[in-house]
Amino acid sequence: MKKRIAIPLEGNVLSAHFGHCQAFAFVDVENDKITNLTILDPPEHQTGTFPRFVAANGATDVIAGGMGPQAVSLFNAANVNVFLGAPVETPEKLVNDFIAGKLQLSANYCDHDAEGHGHGHHHHH
Repeated sequence: MKKRIAIPLEGNVLSAHFGHCQAFAFVDVENDKITNLTILDPPEHQTGTFPRFVAANGATDVIAGGMGPQAVSLFNAANVNVFLGAPVETPEKLVNDFIAGKLQLSANYCDHDAEGHGHGHHHHH
């Protein structure tokens, strides 16, 4: 299974504030192993630029400290899973812990309704 996990960076560790990060690490994972790590500078920050930039670079998942609801919804619209509340660590440690299921997260926003199984948030009045 291939994933491309994007992590906002400040220096070489996770930036606690997604919108203020200096760069993004894109970590390619195949069969639960890191195969490649690319650091890219994002475009100038404006509302919505970072999620679009990350999605355009092929990310399947984002691991971040904190993120505004607008960014989360832009990622979800692009079919990118969002995991928040990650500690300030290096991208390699974050991804290895994530793969191993050991990463402590406060929230994750995964779109499990993509197949349209009909359960979810449907209220009939």
